[in-house]
Amino acid sequence: MADVLILGGTGEARALAKALVDDGVDVLSSLAGRVASPRLPVGDVRIGGFGGRNGLAEFMRDNDVRAVVDATHPFAARITPNAYTAAADAGVPHLRLTRPEWIEQPGDAWTRVPTIEAAAGVVGGRRVFLTTGRQDVSAFADVADSWFLIRVVDPPERVLPPHHEVLRSRGPYTLDGELDLMRRHRIDVVVTKNSGGSLTSAKLAAARELGLPVIVVDRPGESDGIRRVSTVDEAVSWLRSRRDSRAVLNQP
Repeated sequence: MADVLILGGTGEARALAKALVDDGVDVLSSLAGRVASPRLPVGDVRIGGFGGRNGLAEFMRDNDVRAVVDATHPFAARITPNAYTAAADAGVPHLRLTRPEWIEQPGDAWTRVPTIEAAAGVVGGRRVFLTTGRQDVSAFADVADSWFLIRVVDPPERVLPPHHEVLRSRGPYTLDGELDLMRRHRIDVVVTKNSGGSLTSAKLAAARELGLPVIVVDRPGESDGIRRVSTVDEAVSWLRSRRDSRAVLNQP
């Protein structure tokens, strides 16, 4: 049983879980299980999928979930629409908590592309700092005229480009550290998803300082009907405003 189900895996999800648990709320955080040693939030945690939209709706009904907050990664393209429709199927209030996008700043040299495949098509002939995550590395497997510094949390399991070095690392990162890394590896271009947030944004500031171009993959589109907030405080306020959540969140 869970009064609030948090679909997590992000820093925002962990912060929301802590805020609710501190208020005495019965919270269950669900992680996809794609990272071998994830940072676990406080409160109850489950790891693994639900079996799609129908499985998630059934889980909500079976566990008497009273509200669901989708605080997954901005590029979690599958779970977000499933969560939205499953919550509707189960009659459970739904909220999307997603951090704001990064915005191009004066001095930046961004090339924005719609997909990871499009990014692979414009990196040719350079030394590339690839920071899009291990599941996207195979999109660059046929880029034979570039060298890649591939930064990931867990080792990539898919086909890699022929010229590369894998750097296993987990943020947060600092500006000085990113500057040193890019200089040591003689990086020519940075490739990133527009994930937003402060955990990995230092690479953008470092690229700006070094005058390096950045290829930025835009976020996937989401349904216009989804209610969204961008901060943990807004998510807590929304939960408190729900009639069915007032007793859970210690509201009169």
